[in-house]
Amino acid sequence: MNFRLVYDHDDHCVLGDQCNSHIKGIGLTLDDILRNDIQRNTTFNNQSILIKIATAFIMIMFIGGSINSILSLLTFRNAKLQKVGCGVYLLASSITSLLTVLMLTVKYWFVVLTQMSVSVKPLILQYGCILIEPILKVCVYFDAWLNACVAIERAANVGKAVQFNKRKSKRIARWISYVILPTFIIMTIIHEPIHRGLIEYTTEKYDWKQDTNLIMNQSTEYNASETYEIEKHFLCVTKYSQSVQDYNTAILFIHLTGPFLANLCSALYIILGTARQRSVTRTHHTYRVHVMKQFNEHKQLVISPIILLLLSLPRLIISLVSGCVDVSDYPWLYLCAYFISFTPPMLIFLVFVFPSKLYMNTFKEVVQSWKRQNQQSQ
Repeated sequence: MNFRLVYDHDDHCVLGDQCNSHIKGIGLTLDDILRNDIQRNTTFNNQSILIKIATAFIMIMFIGGSINSILSLLTFRNAKLQKVGCGVYLLASSITSLLTVLMLTVKYWFVVLTQMSVSVKPLILQYGCILIEPILKVCVYFDAWLNACVAIERAANVGKAVQFNKRKSKRIARWISYVILPTFIIMTIIHEPIHRGLIEYTTEKYDWKQDTNLIMNQSTEYNASETYEIEKHFLCVTKYSQSVQDYNTAILFIHLTGPFLANLCSALYIILGTARQRSVTRTHHTYRVHVMKQFNEHKQLVISPIILLLLSLPRLIISLVSGCVDVSDYPWLYLCAYFISFTPPMLIFLVFVFPSKLYMNTFKEVVQSWKRQNQQSQ
């Protein structure tokens, strides 16, 4: 059958119907980006090309991100690396990276499948609406701060030199990774589930094919129950007051710029501190020459946080753009920006393990040990 929507909004700021409506605020969600492209009550094969390509992309991210996280997890669970704080932070970051990939995939399929089907129980929709997005945010923020802790730990190692206490470093890292950071992040967004919920509204669809038959056959009586179909819709929305919205914006800036500044300042401290130490013992070169040498040696410490910040910027832009924007004009742009913003947690192996000789040697030892165990079992 071909249907025409009897009731619809021309105003992109308003969701719902005349009885149950919601005025959108600042920020776009994955629901907003995909809503207009998901075909209801139809199979996945009949979905739009945007949904099919987005599904392929999310599965590539899931597989690639899972491999990255598992390889990192196998590397940093090594007992030798766990003797200092960096190893503790990176092990925790490997776990949060895996959780981020998992929750992003769950979020995507939850949006697609619940919008495709009208038979999903409201209770499932309610819990998914309340919990999935906040948990995803916790994982993303947690991973960013853990990477910042790694940079701070390395800077402290350079500053204290031989006086650096590995046991104290490990003890502090455990407290920060398992108690302080999770508590801090959860407290900053603990209000979100309270302001999230479902709105229910209905739409009426008119059967054009049946109407044509009525016109051609004047003897047939008009039957309204056969002409119209009423569908129930559930939308996951956030209802923020202006003060809460301002608070969310401030928190978003803190969780985005805080780790970046910590990484950048720590990298500069490592470069300048090491150069100062070298200039004292190697006086045949000027301090400026030592700084340039250290920058060339540790330039990845400066470049990495800048790249991670640029990759995270789309999340900031999407969160601050007006909810009244017509996403259907550029759905590919918004969807790509949304997915790109989740790539930093999926790069831990490339950012930390691959450039490091110590970590790469540890990873190779893990692989060799795994091969030996397989050979012995056979």
